[in-house]
Amino acid sequence: MSFQFVKKLPIPAEIKKQFPISERAASIKADRDAQIKDVFTGASRKFLVIIGPCSADNEDSVMEYVHRLAKVQDKVGDHLILIPRIYTSKPRTTGEGYKGMMHQPDPEKKPDALAGLVAIRKLHLRVIEETGLTSADEMLYPENYWYLVDVLSYVAIGARSVEDQHHRMTTSGMDVPAGMKNPTSGDFSVMLNSVVAAQTAHDFIYRGWEVSTNGNPLAHVILRGATNKYGNSIPNYHYEDLIRLLHMYDQRDLSYPAAIIDTNHSNSNKQYEEQPRIVHEVLESRSLNPRLHDLIKGVMVESYLEPGNQKIGCEKHIYGKSITDACLGWDASEQLIYDIYRKC
Repeated sequence: MSFQFVKKLPIPAEIKKQFPISERAASIKADRDAQIKDVFTGASRKFLVIIGPCSADNEDSVMEYVHRLAKVQDKVGDHLILIPRIYTSKPRTTGEGYKGMMHQPDPEKKPDALAGLVAIRKLHLRVIEETGLTSADEMLYPENYWYLVDVLSYVAIGARSVEDQHHRMTTSGMDVPAGMKNPTSGDFSVMLNSVVAAQTAHDFIYRGWEVSTNGNPLAHVILRGATNKYGNSIPNYHYEDLIRLLHMYDQRDLSYPAAIIDTNHSNSNKQYEEQPRIVHEVLESRSLNPRLHDLIKGVMVESYLEPGNQKIGCEKHIYGKSITDACLGWDASEQLIYDIYRKC
């Protein structure tokens, strides 16, 4: 047998009991959840900016970033809701490389899943307690969502996971907005089928239990660009793409049609400096068509304290610089948020 069972992990209830959410933090989350949900239902005209590192690799630098973000939120809160992007599991195209804090709390040490589960829960709790913000994370592993169910206000399903039935059914049991990314092929039908599945009630097996869900009416799409058969990036944030998405939504009986535009990945060809330009184009497209204005609920931006990226273990490690995909630096990110504020 090629599997080696390293250690039995605590169930989510045990981790949550050891690191509980306080009444104050739970109240903050409930209020933030309501505000974010109102954007998706149309009760609020605010615009979402889901922004932060490609991968949360260091607790101290991530917390410094979120503290800075909280100060900006105070200035733009009448028009924008800032959601710190704190992705603690990192999907890898080939399976190689740093897989995120959940696998390796310290990127330069060996994987430790137990320490990782504790580290990511503590990080999300710190965000709420210290800044009053609540975060977004990617659900790379459906069975691990329950460790964070009470601390997240937004969940993303990645391009490589969106076709997986277990991801779709788990999303159907969430009570927060969940964004279903288009697959790397770019097929809008696959993406929208995943929204149909996530908005539908299901009976299935989850963490050793037979469970039933009611469906998540706040499941929606995320456009992140695509890759053609030659490996070249194909953006899908242009006006024509958005109109096509709108028409495809019209053909389905879905609750609260909504889209978030991911400005990096294949939309930018991983050229992180292009993200502000892409945001401005999306806002311009949104302003030209009332129905697109209602459909496009926000943008997703990869951003960290320092611009660019670096390799793990490099001799001159730079604090707050991504060790995965290259990110927009803080100064440019702050300016971008103010630009969005003025246009919204």
